[in-house]
Amino acid sequence: MTAGNRVAIVTGAGSGIGRSAALALLRDGFKVALAGRRAEALEETQKQAGDLAKNTLAVPSDVADPKSVHALFTATQETFGRLDFLFNNAGMGAPPVPMEDLSFEQWTAVVNVNLTGVFLCTQEAIKIMKAQDPRGGRIVNNGSISAHAPRPNSAPYTATKHAITGLTKSTSLDGRKHDIACGQIDIGNAATEMTEPMKKGMAQADGSIAVEPRMDVEDIGRAVAFMASLPLDSNVQTMTVMATKMPFVGRG
Repeated sequence: MTAGNRVAIVTGAGSGIGRSAALALLRDGFKVALAGRRAEALEETQKQAGDLAKNTLAVPSDVADPKSVHALFTATQETFGRLDFLFNNAGMGAPPVPMEDLSFEQWTAVVNVNLTGVFLCTQEAIKIMKAQDPRGGRIVNNGSISAHAPRPNSAPYTATKHAITGLTKSTSLDGRKHDIACGQIDIGNAATEMTEPMKKGMAQADGSIAVEPRMDVEDIGRAVAFMASLPLDSNVQTMTVMATKMPFVGRG
């Protein structure tokens, strides 16, 4: 299949990592459906795409809502004819408070977006990918460094990101018979609005507050585009892309 005929969906495409990945995919020749809760943010991504905006479809979506997810994938298929790549990127965190002080609503909100949302999008992607001609496609899930190690007071986010690793492996296994590949990208400290507090200092495991290094978010976009570029008989099962000096490897 030629590059210009490949179609992608990126969730959380209105900012940060999702926007960077969407722009990188567009530069690589994909047509991209941009999904996110805020229409104005998706429009900004289209604006930043310049002339390539003609290859985009903005679909305001809530990944935690099954009807909204179904509408996203239906619109993509009706507009572009197929689906070759899904980047499950949309995510959220809870306030950094002690676990015992979290409300049920705060816990549920994170689980609904970070885990159930990925499941719902994956279901819809599989239905399209296994039935289309040529058959198959690729799914990449945003796992985060939190899929390996928690930050203090991050139980909902960390629990969902650990769960994403299991969902990625299950999708990778169950997708084989349909020529569907699935991998995970674990990202550490990309420079986005979400990580702005790192410039002032983040709570560390020993109780201290430390400024943490960040990396250019465009590095993540290029990494996602590389994963998307592989033929379906090759797969990046897991990739970790992190700020070189962030406190993750070793003892800090």
